[in-house]
Amino acid sequence: MTDRPRLVLTSTVLDSPDAQELAAFYERLLGWSRDEDEPDWVTLRAPGGGAGLAFQSEPAYVRPVWPADPGRPQMMAHLDIRVEDLEAASAHALAAGATRADFQPQEHVRVHFDPAGHPFCLYL
Repeated sequence: MTDRPRLVLTSTVLDSPDAQELAAFYERLLGWSRDEDEPDWVTLRAPGGGAGLAFQSEPAYVRPVWPADPGRPQMMAHLDIRVEDLEAASAHALAAGATRADFQPQEHVRVHFDPAGHPFCLYL
């Protein structure tokens, strides 16, 4: 077997119409700080290290539809965020600017959408 070069996952990147707006939402939600801050590119880092979140402006961005609807833009990925108190975390997400999905697939999960329409799950 050949040696594999060192690879480090540094961020998950979310497109949106406005990187600054979406980054500000995740700052409020997660309490993370900005590492890179440009008009169309923002990177947030967790205080304890690890992979961060990045946001880039995409003028042609189209909001995904969840649950999936044939012929419409489907979710390609979503964030799972473990919480200790589901109802308190859901209320915090709403206060930060999220919306709660009408469809909730499981009792121990709350699905929300960020301002750009990306789904994320709060779970116990």
